[in-house]
Amino acid sequence: MNILESGIRHLALAKDILLAPYGHDETLLAGTLADIFTHQVDYADLYFQSTRSEAWSLEDGIVKSGSFSIDQGVGVRAVVGDRTAFAYSDDLSPEAIRQAAATTRAITRAGGGSQKIEAAPALRRVAGRDLYRPADPLASLDATEKVKLLERVERMARTRDPRVRQVMASLTGAYDVVLVARSDGVLGADIRPLVRLSVMVIAEQNGRRGEGMGGGGGRSDYACFSDEVLSRYVGEAVDTALVNLDASPAPAGVMTVVLGPGLPGILLHEAIGHGLEGDFIRKGSSVFAGRIGEQVAARGVTVVDDGTLPGHRGSLNMDDEGNPTQCTTLIEDGILRGYIQDTLSARLNGMPVTGNARRESYADLPMPRMTNTYMLNGDKDPQEIIASVKHGLYARKFGGGQVDITNGNFVFSASEAYMIEDGRITRPVKGATLIGSGPETLKYVSMIGNDMALDAGVGNCGKMGQSVPVGLGQPTLRIDQMTVGGTS
Repeated sequence: MNILESGIRHLALAKDILLAPYGHDETLLAGTLADIFTHQVDYADLYFQSTRSEAWSLEDGIVKSGSFSIDQGVGVRAVVGDRTAFAYSDDLSPEAIRQAAATTRAITRAGGGSQKIEAAPALRRVAGRDLYRPADPLASLDATEKVKLLERVERMARTRDPRVRQVMASLTGAYDVVLVARSDGVLGADIRPLVRLSVMVIAEQNGRRGEGMGGGGGRSDYACFSDEVLSRYVGEAVDTALVNLDASPAPAGVMTVVLGPGLPGILLHEAIGHGLEGDFIRKGSSVFAGRIGEQVAARGVTVVDDGTLPGHRGSLNMDDEGNPTQCTTLIEDGILRGYIQDTLSARLNGMPVTGNARRESYADLPMPRMTNTYMLNGDKDPQEIIASVKHGLYARKFGGGQVDITNGNFVFSASEAYMIEDGRITRPVKGATLIGSGPETLKYVSMIGNDMALDAGVGNCGKMGQSVPVGLGQPTLRIDQMTVGGTS
């Protein structure tokens, strides 16, 4: 099926779910937008959404919780200059939508908008992308099969090693249908499945405890969780827990740090990616504001944000303003090339839209947000990178962290780490934290591996109270100088 056929199919399904049951059609949508434009505004849109989601959790062989939710509604937005009026309703009746639209017109009383129209815009379908099947995860297994899936995960973990004492597993799925109508005539829709399985393992030996986590998912239904995939998730969790059983306290000080491929890309996401989002740029609050064309990282460092990876957690056929997602080069060979933009930030920054408008739900305003953010491959063998380090830290997995957007300063904890001694990975360590500044850290990248990997599909990103699914990744990196906070 080509992209145009896929877009028509998505739009037809979205209309059946979001418009037809309430007596809406394209004429009503266009008329609502025209009502907003009876005063001068720059832009307006309607965002319809229906979401069905579920979550199951199992602990020590017992189903501890199961939940199911349905939410639907519409968000109505009008923009004048850098001001935004927004109203939302969980009632999709024509009267509720008219009231929401009337609320947004309040912003136009201050004037300043560039457009005033009397006729309804002619809505036109736009082709998005075709990155995932519009499958309904919730219907792909019945309740009994979902519980059996979690029980299978627990059995796999307990039979992998006798030191496993506790297993917690969770399964989540969502079926999201969105439709966007814009004042420039764009009409788009997307059908977004999303699944995730997580497993946490606690191992014990001689009074010591070690913890490990694994899991993954993406834009699919539950069929993606084959026995092979589950075994990989469980192996990751159990192996990390066993490593942490034997971990000694991490040393502290400034040292060479090697970051493993894949999940350590969270440091890139937090310490670099957020600072490249267009709203922080236009407000001048980011350390990267006004630095296009400058060298902000070591040569060889190329970072992209790519919402077009088929089936990946952070991917979208269109963003939450109806723009097709794309692959945007942010840093190229160390030079800052671009920012992450939604429509408002792009207009105020005088730059192109990049398809990065995202919102948690119809009740939230869209913001420029990352999709899948990762660093491209270099030319070094990972073993060569390890062998080059006399004394340092190898961080294979990260836990939580914090970053200050204004200066890029970050603190991250390593959930699995090892010492590097004389070019070899040796003893595991615990309690290691990585401290530094994103822009400064990028300048100390001296070797980039050829093993770029994306995370398994577990990431959520929080910003201004909104959480959205994201992806991240990187190859193995050698950073010549970084402060490590330890416990010894």
